[in-house]
Amino acid sequence: MADLLVVEDDEELATAIAARLRNDGHDVTLTGDGPSAVELVASSRPDLVILDLMLPGFDGLEVCRRIQRDHPVPVIMLTARGSETDRVVGLEVGADDYLCKPFSMRELTARVGALLRRVERSASDPDRVLRSGDLVVDISRRRALVSGQVIGLTATEFDLLTYLLSSPGIVRTREQLLTEVWGYRDGSGPRTVDSHVRSVRRKVGSTVIRTVHGFGYAGTDGHDA
Repeated sequence: MADLLVVEDDEELATAIAARLRNDGHDVTLTGDGPSAVELVASSRPDLVILDLMLPGFDGLEVCRRIQRDHPVPVIMLTARGSETDRVVGLEVGADDYLCKPFSMRELTARVGALLRRVERSASDPDRVLRSGDLVVDISRRRALVSGQVIGLTATEFDLLTYLLSSPGIVRTREQLLTEVWGYRDGSGPRTVDSHVRSVRRKVGSTVIRTVHGFGYAGTDGHDA
């Protein structure tokens, strides 16, 4: 299946998460602090990281910043904090998804599966390139370039951008994006979509995704190369 890294300093919770994921067929490595998490991502290059926000050494936000800068990997962040600000900050430093504690193992495994499927699906896509102005999106290689410079996008940012540019001008509601890009819906979803759109615009340009107020978002001028 997949190689997963679980970064959680609550040993009981970490053990429970690992047991459930191993039962699903994944290989799981555990660690409980920020510095070792960064080192393990660099050395073992896991397919996905499940990352607690509050960690010894340095917190999950700093872990996420460092691994997305040096060794980008899909990240699901776990947080005991319920504020919208904490969740948005997590998404803006490179997390692809988040879960607020307490959460069910069933929900966690569903989100792990959805994120892994998205990455696998685009990796197996035939050679295909989308363009929008100075932006070039190479789908099969999962690369985005602006004026020839590679732009670091998280797995979810890349999938969101690709989905919108694949049907330029077609407006998608936030609920549609949650279903088609994230693979699920939940009550906090619309805020998640907005945070990722802001991040994508900041990285590749504000004109690539158009906001349709009161409805959703659309890609602009994307086309197959």
